[in-house]
Amino acid sequence: MSLIQNLKLVHLPKSKTSNYSHLLLSVFVLLVAIFCLAPVLWQLLTSLKVNADISAVPNVYIPKRYTLAHYTELFTRRPFLNYIFNSALVSITSTVLCLALGAPAAYALARLRIWGEQVILAGVLIVTLFPYILLFLGLLQVVQALHLGNNYLALIIPYTAINLPLTILVMRSFFQQLPRDLEDAAKVDGYNIQQILLQIVLPMTVPALVTTGILAFIFAWNEFIFALTFITRESLKTIPVATAQLGSSSVFEIPYGAIAAATVLGTSPLVLLVLLFQRRIVQGLTAGAVKG
Repeated sequence: MSLIQNLKLVHLPKSKTSNYSHLLLSVFVLLVAIFCLAPVLWQLLTSLKVNADISAVPNVYIPKRYTLAHYTELFTRRPFLNYIFNSALVSITSTVLCLALGAPAAYALARLRIWGEQVILAGVLIVTLFPYILLFLGLLQVVQALHLGNNYLALIIPYTAINLPLTILVMRSFFQQLPRDLEDAAKVDGYNIQQILLQIVLPMTVPALVTTGILAFIFAWNEFIFALTFITRESLKTIPVATAQLGSSSVFEIPYGAIAAATVLGTSPLVLLVLLFQRRIVQGLTAGAVKG
């Protein structure tokens, strides 16, 4: 009995230490989650507060009165549905173009023997690391020369060009992980390069397509500088620009409630998109990390 009791006493501190470590880890994760989600919760509550609670001193953190007036104001005083349509059209079109152009280019760099392949890859990597904001003045000159101002193409073309290098690099890494046996068997069966890419390779890289597509979509949806400069017509503005330019009845009044409501509406599609495809995103981010 004394030996068993001694063994219990030896293992007891380790059990307590592991419990404390688990508790501290749980508390740390909870604090990080609260720190990250607090601004989101604050914006959501602000969009539901009445104006008296928004301007109250001290701050009313948990309101007792809720209203949807700020949301209805967006659609009655401003064409907010039109802004949503503009953002969706520009983002979806540029994302589709990125995948349509980037996937064949990535496959060519991963499988075909191209002269100057390393130079091309180095150029793609440099463009990926290059801050896109430095292209602003050059793109402005191009837009003015081609008379693309107040046109969807003024945003679709730059967004596609900026996201294309990242799409090529990500898709190329996935194509390199695929076994060549399937492609060799398809060639024996008479498949050409286009058929191999469309019917065999791309269906196997759906997680990569989803991951790169969502990254390109988020960038295009949230981009502000190009949309602010290249688009000045009210009917063509996107959500970030329209939200920043929300005005009130008075010059000295800032419509915090309407801005918060516009922020919530503008962020909701991205949140839903990530929640719907979170499994695909995780597969896309981790599939190339370990070779089977």
